[in-house]
Amino acid sequence: MAFNLKTKLWQTGSLDWWGFIDGEDVFLGNREFPTPPEEGDEWTVRETGDVFRVVDGEIRLIDNREPERPEWL
Repeated sequence: MAFNLKTKLWQTGSLDWWGFIDGEDVFLGNREFPTPPEEGDEWTVRETGDVFRVVDGEIRLIDNREPERPEWL
């Protein structure tokens, strides 16, 4: 898929999104990942609490928050 990003992206067979950021494979989420990702987009990965943003054509990890847990769990 061509998203015009500098970050290398791929999607697994289970529809999880991964990226190569700072020399490491990083989980970017699944349904919360913006498709297509555009400049300024920001999202939080539900499972890890990692917050990413698209800045200058790159996906960057900007924060880590406590993962939100639904009340029914």
